[in-house]
Amino acid sequence: MSDINTTPLVDVMLVLLIIFLIAVPVAIQSIEQMKMPVFASEESKDKVENLVVSISATDANGISPGEPGYSGASRDGQCRIYLGATPVSSEELYDRSFNRLDAIIERAGGPDALVDDPDKIPQVHIRGDVNTPWKCVAGTIYQIQSAGYPTVGFISTPVDPNA
Repeated sequence: MSDINTTPLVDVMLVLLIIFLIAVPVAIQSIEQMKMPVFASEESKDKVENLVVSISATDANGISPGEPGYSGASRDGQCRIYLGATPVSSEELYDRSFNRLDAIIERAGGPDALVDDPDKIPQVHIRGDVNTPWKCVAGTIYQIQSAGYPTVGFISTPVDPNA
């Protein structure tokens, strides 16, 4: 006989269906009652070596941020990367961040010194415009991680969900 017996499969599926029918309403009730905490934003003072990168894009007319007539980032705009307040290209971002990390490693006493004290490893904080295309953000993350930074985070504006 070459037919597959599907009775055990159907039995297992019916048991899973019953479990989900019981578990989903309980999970929904507990999620609705959950309140997200709101924290005051504080500037990090423990790592002065953190690298801050801002990402934006040109507007629909091709005007860059900071120029007169700029109307905000457009999803069809070209990427604009700023290291501090200085506009840089992707290659310059890689070179500058690599050289900066290399200087930090040498000042700390080599890679082994940073491995022994992970708090000395600098982080990268990315501040991006809401309308910046993901390709700009992903390209920046790629360049930063290629330069050797292991930790990349995002800076956001905290919003009180209860307000």
